[in-house]
Amino acid sequence: MSTRMIIRRLGGGLLVLWLVSILTFLLVHLIPGDPAEVIAGENATTADVERIRTQLGLDRPVLAQYVTWLSGVLRGDLGKSLFTDKSVLTSIAEVAPPTLVITVMAIVLAVLVGVSAGIVAGLTQGGRLDRLVSTLATLGIAMPSFWLGLVLVSVFSLTNTWLPATGYADLGEGFGTWLSHVILPSTALGLATAAELARHTRGCVADVLTRPYVRTARARGASGGWLVRRHILRNAAIPVVTVLGLQAGRLLGGAIVIEAVFGISGLGTLAVNAVLQRNYPVIQGYVLLCAVVVVLMNLIVDLAYGWINPKVRTA
Repeated sequence: MSTRMIIRRLGGGLLVLWLVSILTFLLVHLIPGDPAEVIAGENATTADVERIRTQLGLDRPVLAQYVTWLSGVLRGDLGKSLFTDKSVLTSIAEVAPPTLVITVMAIVLAVLVGVSAGIVAGLTQGGRLDRLVSTLATLGIAMPSFWLGLVLVSVFSLTNTWLPATGYADLGEGFGTWLSHVILPSTALGLATAAELARHTRGCVADVLTRPYVRTARARGASGGWLVRRHILRNAAIPVVTVLGLQAGRLLGGAIVIEAVFGISGLGTLAVNAVLQRNYPVIQGYVLLCAVVVVLMNLIVDLAYGWINPKVRTA
């Protein structure tokens, strides 16, 4: 990928972030309720509520509030929580590790399981393994992550006390303890992505096997392992990076539900509490963070695709 295309992608990403910031700011202010009333309490007088609104700057026009907030964002300041007086960045940083760990583990699991299953299915087209993988992939896509999480808890934590049902443990508490707390939520979150990867990889492998150069190699006695290493893995990487780029936002959004199922205090819990409290700065900071992650993931996908397929040129 050329430098020109990278610059264009970065410019497009910045435009997307700016539009997201506008939409988020406007939509957040349309949420019913007044954070000043929540902060003031049920017994507060009208004067108390107005005083708090003035202190928070909520009495200013929406456009003026947006300009002030955006100027702070450009300086790396997402504002302060209306309830804890902590900076939004600090609030996010305190709860981000569990969400990031579960999301990354879900991606790793999805790639390992999905790509492997897709390659096996593609190499055994029409066989029992192909039908089995295709059926499981369809079920994996159809099953809601929260339902799968409840099933996993029922089987591995309640019926058999092999793994903890709720909570999160830091790596400092021991690798075994940490791993036991992330296996179930990561599996529940990553299975649908693994199913998507399996289906795309299977289709890509099936397509590669019909290419003339592969048929020629097979006719000359090339082994299946050589074909996989020489041709299939590189071509299978194309759907992997594409699907992962598209799934980045879904995984972050799905983390909210998974954290609720497994009782984990992460970014999802922070976002839900912020919405219930009408904590505008935290909501805006969370949405902007998710938008940044999605934009970065799509940029990485473009770079990876350009590396995998050198024929890509600037459009």
